[in-house]
Amino acid sequence: MEAPITEIFCSVQGEGPYVGNRQLFLRFAGCNLNCSYCDTDVRKSEACKYEKDPGSGVFQYLRNPLNPDQVAELVDPLMNVHSLSLTGGEPLLYADFITELNVGLPLYLESNMTLPDMARKVRDCVSFVSGDVKLTDEFKGEKLESHIERTIEAFRILRKTENRDCFCKIVMTKDTDPADVLNVAGSIRNFISCIVLQPATQYELRPDVRTLLELQNELLGDIDTLIIPQTHRMWGCL
Repeated sequence: MEAPITEIFCSVQGEGPYVGNRQLFLRFAGCNLNCSYCDTDVRKSEACKYEKDPGSGVFQYLRNPLNPDQVAELVDPLMNVHSLSLTGGEPLLYADFITELNVGLPLYLESNMTLPDMARKVRDCVSFVSGDVKLTDEFKGEKLESHIERTIEAFRILRKTENRDCFCKIVMTKDTDPADVLNVAGSIRNFISCIVLQPATQYELRPDVRTLLELQNELLGDIDTLIIPQTHRMWGCL
């Protein structure tokens, strides 16, 4: 089993309730969506960038695709971390690869939560789930209702348990309808520990501050709700 990996590096989590925790990052290429606010190059490449010395900006280039044993060998020197973040792109495209990972660390899945069949494959492997809810123009040729149904099902499958935390992250733009957020929040609130409203980093896409605060206030009646921007962009780390 192999997968196209674009980057392997050590940094800190910049989003959500685990912000500031030191993590290893394994970034998968490829995504099944096309988010207007995406700030990551998800294209597949011939080489994986590997930063052995954290923060150095010095990379080795490894030929893609990689197998789980190669990944385990590469991350082994980079310990003293909270977890291994599986990010992308969309990691669930490579669910079979994830089930074969043996790195001796908790796995922290960052997913767009639109692939419930793949979520079912990894639910016993992951300890943390950072699940997105996509509400705008990311699903071309598909009705919003079916997209949201698959998202809710993925949250149900990867729901919080005694052994797994699952939270929801919603990127908020100026075009995000608060009513859509409230509707989906009501459907997943029993599956998650909290909701994170993440204002879009791009200035031209940022939502109104008052809108964010009013939405948070309304959500707090049902579920713990945080407003957290992308902090790693503030100080320029990977």
